[in-house]
Amino acid sequence: MEKMKNILKPKPNPQQLLRDWQRRLRQECRNIERQIRDIQREEKNVEKSIKEAAKRNDMGSAKALAKELVRSKITVNRLYENKAQLNSISMHLGESVAIARTVGHLSKSAEVMKLVNNLMKAPKMAITMQEFNKEMTKAGVIEEIVNDAVDTALDSEDIEEEIEEEVDRVLTEIAGETAAQLPEAVRKEKLKEPAQALGDAEGADDEEDLEELRARLAKVRS
Repeated sequence: MEKMKNILKPKPNPQQLLRDWQRRLRQECRNIERQIRDIQREEKNVEKSIKEAAKRNDMGSAKALAKELVRSKITVNRLYENKAQLNSISMHLGESVAIARTVGHLSKSAEVMKLVNNLMKAPKMAITMQEFNKEMTKAGVIEEIVNDAVDTALDSEDIEEEIEEEVDRVLTEIAGETAAQLPEAVRKEKLKEPAQALGDAEGADDEEDLEELRARLAKVRS
């Protein structure tokens, strides 16, 4: 019975497919924009905490927060790249539909296949792009992509080295004169130390606040 329904059900024309795909692509772009806003809002709180940590000469906490900030900025850059790729898919689909009006059917697009394959590696986009992969394969726009690889570049050694190199610059930029005024030997030593809670109740509260802030930033970034 189900097979009969599928046979009798009219197949959507290229224009209908395009409208549906573009609508969903726009929604994904809006989701990315919302995530970027959430991350950037938390980044402002982190920047404020870095300045406060530098003022009390707690460069261990300042460095830990600066590292989280650098990782977040890398994530934001990657999200902008994902958004640009979604827009490129939409544009290329529009071109494919324009051609379909002449030839009468959708033809394969190597560029769309490449973009879908790239986005399937992004953790946040993987499920959505797997769905697009199936639908576009069925419609004849791309060939089936089998790609289980997840983009974990933020955890790679190269990215970690890049983060470490950027941390000092971020500390100097955000903490400004506060960090620069510390004696060089003291500053280097403090940067090597892990963030530690101060002995009194106020110090413990500060450490808890910092951990909460780092957790919030990691959450919106994931």
